[in-house]
This record gives sequence, C-alpha cells and structure tokens, in this order.
Amino acid sequence: MLSYRHAYHAGNHADVLKHLILVQMLQYMTQKPAPLWVVDTHAGAGRYSLESEQAQKLGEFQDGVGRLWKATGQPKAVAEYLDTVRELNPDGELRHYPGSPWLAYQQLRKDDRLRLFELHSNEVKLLARSFNGTGRQVHIVEGDGLGALKTLLPPPTRRGLILMDPSYETRNDYAAVLQALKESLKRFATGTYALWYPQLAKIESRQLPDRLKRLPAGNWLHATLRVQAPATDGFGMHGSGMFIINPPWTLAETLRQALPWLARELALGEGADWSLEVQEA
Repeated sequence: MLSYRHAYHAGNHADVLKHLILVQMLQYMTQKPAPLWVVDTHAGAGRYSLESEQAQKLGEFQDGVGRLWKATGQPKAVAEYLDTVRELNPDGELRHYPGSPWLAYQQLRKDDRLRLFELHSNEVKLLARSFNGTGRQVHIVEGDGLGALKTLLPPPTRRGLILMDPSYETRNDYAAVLQALKESLKRFATGTYALWYPQLAKIESRQLPDRLKRLPAGNWLHATLRVQAPATDGFGMHGSGMFIINPPWTLAETLRQALPWLARELALGEGADWSLEVQEA
C-alpha cells in the first residue's frame, strides 16, 4: 500500500539539496542546442502549497527553504535555486513550493520533453492538474517509473537526464534503484542519472553509496548534506545525498561553493556537515 505523500515534506533540507542540484544540471544541459529528455521516475504532485494541512503538520519547509528565503550572502547556485522557487511566489511570500517536475519544466525549451511517472493515484491527479495545458511536451503516466525506463532509454535525441527519488519506505526501494541503474546504463551509458537517497540509521541507507560506486559508470559525483548528527534512538533522517552518473563538469566546483554555506544555514544542531566525492574516467 502506498502511504508516502511528499506534501508533508516539501521544501525540507533534502529538497533543497536535490532541487539545487537539479537546477544546476538543467541549466548546463539546456545550453546545448540538441533537444533534451528529462524523466522523473517518482514525480509526486508537481508543486505544493506550504499553507496546506499536510505541509503545516510537520512544518519541515521552515527548516529547509524557509531558512534560505531571506538569507544574505547566498552562493550563486543557492540564489539561482531560490529564483526558481520565487516563480511560484511572485509576491515575495513563501507559500508554494515547486517539486522536481515543475522545476524541470521551468528550465526546458520547446523541443525538450518531460516524462513523469507516479504510482500514487491521488498524486497523479494533482500532477495532471499542475501540467494541464502543456500539450505533448509533458507526458504523465500512473505507474512504476523505474520499470518503465527500459521502454524509454535511450531517448530519441540521445540526450537525457533521469531523476530517481523514491520514498525508500521499504527495503525493496534500495535494490530497485540499483537494478534500474544497472539496466539503464546498459541501454544508455551516456545518459545523466541523478539518484537521491536519505541518510538514515538503517543499514540499507548506509550501504547504498558504496554499492552505487561499484556500478559500471566511469564518471560520477556524490554529494551529501547532513543537518544534524544521527539520532541516538536510530530514527529520523539526518541528511541526504545525491549520486550523479555522468554529471556536468561544472557541477563539482559549484557544489564546493554551495555545500559549506548550506550546511551552516540549515544546521539543526551538532553534527551538521557536507561531503563531495568525484570520480572521473
């Protein structure tokens, strides 16, 4: 049974890391004239009201994008990420938050394509409402995005960004993303793959980065942002990571400037930290 709803967590520290990186990758990849395909395997609702009952219940956005909204001295990448959020908040008040699909759509050109997958039936309805009127450029499917990759890759243009960010509610999610990446790399070795994962006490989360590094990929980047030390009771998410295969060459230096600032601004206590690893073939 699907229980995860991202509306409870929209705009939190994990979204900040994921979406800042997504914006940077798309800004780089849309500089080349050839059309780009973007595939989001776990699209969610597309965009979120931070005044909704779900968002207000946990209030996670207040310690995420909320802390950055009026902060000064922002690195360039942080400012560019916030500019995309301001597109949904033209009056300057933080009331709405764009999910990955909406952020991607803002960056795409008329010949680019966005393919969105979501399993939760209620989320699919909201997603369709968010993209009503976008025509053939955006295609929404209620179904398993990881399983569908075999039918999409390689894209016709041979240029693609694939974003994978499941909820990791079950152990199967960890195995599923690894298997999907292995199969996708066989079909489309030159694609750019961006996998988000939570930093949790559970062993599957702790082992995932090393398992990702053993994939048959020549170039990868691994960035993490931890906002606090792991809880002594073993519960809760203390940070998150992004593992990117075939990243833009500019991304590493951009993150070296942004991650230390984010770790300071988003710290929830002792143990806040960041890391960045890069492997080039």
